[in-house]
Amino acid sequence: MTISTSPDFQTTTSQAPLVERRQGDSGSRFAGAERRQFASTHDELTPAGREFAEAVDHYKLQHRRRYITHDEMLEVLRTLGYHR
Repeated sequence: MTISTSPDFQTTTSQAPLVERRQGDSGSRFAGAERRQFASTHDELTPAGREFAEAVDHYKLQHRRRYITHDEMLEVLRTLGYHR
């Protein structure tokens, strides 16, 4: 297998610096935004559903988690006072 080292390829790659998009910047509409497992708006939920969704979001931010396990969700429910 031969790797092409044409001048066109080298010029193109040397002129385009690598941009780290994961860090975000202040001009980005996603700057500081956390990814959510569920919808980012809770407007359509019942008051109890909204309380639960906000508790899950708080748990995820506090524990730096993008997704939570079933056991973690059960922990969130218990902090809201639910029991079997």
